Amino acid sequence: MRHISASAALLAAAIIGGTALAPLTAQAAHAAGITQAAGTTHASRTTHASRTVTGSPAARAAWIPSCAGKNGDTRACGHWRLLMADGRTVTVRDAAVHRTDAKGRPVGDEGRFAISGDGRVIAYERARDHRVVVRAAAGGPVTRLPRSLVPKGIGTGDLTLTLSPAGDRLLVSYDDDPARRPTKVVTIATGKVTELPAAEDPDGFSADGDEVLAHRLSGDNTTALVAHRLGGGSTRRTPPQVVANATTLALAADGRTVAVLIDGDADLKRPPRLRIYDLDSGELHDTVKLALKPSASPYLARWTADGRLVLTTTTDDPGRPAVVRVLTADPDTGEVRQNDRYTLGKDRYAFYVAGE
Repeated sequence: MRHISASAALLAAAIIGGTALAPLTAQAAHAAGITQAAGTTHASRTTHASRTVTGSPAARAAWIPSCAGKNGDTRACGHWRLLMADGRTVTVRDAAVHRTDAKGRPVGDEGRFAISGDGRVIAYERARDHRVVVRAAAGGPVTRLPRSLVPKGIGTGDLTLTLSPAGDRLLVSYDDDPARRPTKVVTIATGKVTELPAAEDPDGFSADGDEVLAHRLSGDNTTALVAHRLGGGSTRRTPPQVVANATTLALAADGRTVAVLIDGDADLKRPPRLRIYDLDSGELHDTVKLALKPSASPYLARWTADGRLVLTTTTDDPGRPAVVRVLTADPDTGEVRQNDRYTLGKDRYAFYVAGE
């Protein structure tokens, strides 16, 4: 299993984004239909390789505004926006505002969107045809993925997109009938599609993007945990209940080390906890209390290729800005260090952070 270095991550973004790190003139940006560093809408993968505004190539998060509906409810509206690592806001004009139902009609919920763990690659459904596409967050050519990712008879509201940490693979899972539609993993550079068993629910990529962690509910009411190697083969084990019931799991680059996040309990004044589970041996390490408030349970966890455990916490109170914190946790002591902190406006309808 490979470990993606910083140079490999840059290469992945370059494969998708073409000349993504070159500056873009204002005239060229207008012609490409983008604001600041947003991307192009084009039908083929490598043609019309537009360039980008200088600045950070990585996005922290994507969000879409909220508008009042006719019946007093709220709907997604406007354009998707990226909050870049250097503080700029970038508009993604060709991303769909709304997802579709089985008949292709728009529904009120936001269009599908995903950001790689390193923030350099985005995936979304394109507005004009609801085709799933991928490009560098900083801009550049759009890569159209196979049309079969959105099968006939279902809408984009029935699928979920997840990018690998370096953005070189995209996982597409289906919600309409999980027992009938297998999860698909697309290798962006080649278009190769790998299918995973339909009866399993994916938990996400490993830190190097070479495996997918999934779980499966068995007939005897037990849960099996499976690490699928995308090059072939898998490791399967029935874990203890504390692992099976965990809200958040993350697989390391070795394909066997699983971080198990357990929510905190404000009533019991119990902070969020962490356990490490070895999928090969079945060993479950002792519980470690995270140095977080009981109400600050991480909702996202991922290992980096160099072995760091990164956690994301967020507030999401209606009518107030969302506060997102990105932390590094020590699996041995539970100590946490804040890597980043940012806010997203109170007028947001939905948002996705890097790695989600």
